Amino acid sequence: MLNTLEPGTQLPIHRHLKTSETCLILRGAAEEIFYDDSRKERERLLLKSNSDCIGIQISAGVWHGIEVLESGTVIFEAKDGTYEPISTENIMNI
Repeated sequence: MLNTLEPGTQLPIHRHLKTSETCLILRGAAEEIFYDDSRKERERLLLKSNSDCIGIQISAGVWHGIEVLESGTVIFEAKDGTYEPISTENIMNI
């Protein structure tokens, strides 16, 4: 799936229990943010096109979110298997 995102885009902190997720930055920049089960931020990873880090593999079950840093950011996102909407138990309430 291709997503075009702008700074200020609000995506909930979420996880995918049955699949890993691959995220590649095709244009722009964003930070992938990882959380522990107690809602504490544990790591940020800068993804920027034309840099040393353009992509990441997120393991199944890992809480994560994204902060878009540049206008016109485009990401490619892939998961194992068919599309499944995120269920409410896989969205972290802050």
